[in-house]
Amino acid sequence: MAYIEIYTKKNCPYCERAKALLKKKSLDFREISVDCSNLSDSLSIEMRQRSGGRATFPQIFIDGLHIGGSDDLILLNDQGKLDLILMNTNS
Repeated sequence: MAYIEIYTKKNCPYCERAKALLKKKSLDFREISVDCSNLSDSLSIEMRQRSGGRATFPQIFIDGLHIGGSDDLILLNDQGKLDLILMNTNS
């Protein structure tokens, strides 16, 4: 099974959309909640480093591969590419 990580923040509708899609596909994921009131928070810094400087939420990774945000995840799913990524990371 692919290892999915999603960096989220409180009250974020995009985060909720991404998590809903992952749940709908019965995918387990690790949610990493970031404290947005403190941009020097270690999780916020880690997320920006891993995502190439992106500071928007959510940021999603599958087996370490940066997928992007909610819109990116939904687009990959709509195009059938998300399942391909998940299958390729499982091998």
